[in-house]
Amino acid sequence: MIIKARHHFFIYPFFQRFSLRLIRRNFREVIMYGDYTDKGKPVLLLSNHTGWYDGFWAMYFNIIVLRKKFHFMMLEDQLRKHWYFNYTGGFSVRKSSRSIIESLKYTGEILSDPENMVLMFPQGKIHSSYTKFHVFEKGISRIFEEKRSNIQLIFMANMTDYLSSKKPTLYIYHTEYTGTDHSREAIQDAYNRFYGSCLEKQEQITD
Repeated sequence: MIIKARHHFFIYPFFQRFSLRLIRRNFREVIMYGDYTDKGKPVLLLSNHTGWYDGFWAMYFNIIVLRKKFHFMMLEDQLRKHWYFNYTGGFSVRKSSRSIIESLKYTGEILSDPENMVLMFPQGKIHSSYTKFHVFEKGISRIFEEKRSNIQLIFMANMTDYLSSKKPTLYIYHTEYTGTDHSREAIQDAYNRFYGSCLEKQEQITD
């Protein structure tokens, strides 16, 4: 059985406030590039996975831009260790297990409600932000099998640079995937093209 997401009346809003405060305290500024239009649909947010801050960056982006109920997939052993994340929208997945099918089905159930969003790191593990090619884990296309016309798929890429400041600037790039092909390969290729354009933009910023 997977651990299903919960939103505790105190822990969830505390996590939202903590995320905002954490980023405002530790980053010089946050700069966003991209357009988002709320189409009244649930959002599946696919992001690069670079380190400890990733979930907080996604929460910040959700509070400022998406304004949905936050959910995210997390490895079961880590969710049991950090149990409080379950009360902020975290639900479990076990790799190399049949339970991953249950987790993906549950993701689809969450995305049946237009007020919800789900954060996923489709590459499955941490990579450098300078990685140019991301390989997605299998299974993501299952989410779209029955709900492909009812989900907004948003790509997000997070990058940081210090330049001449003591604190880094956080750059959040985002775009909507509007393709009709929801296979893993198609989404992966589209994300890599998006990510490549983000790296090019980042190079121009830091020149």
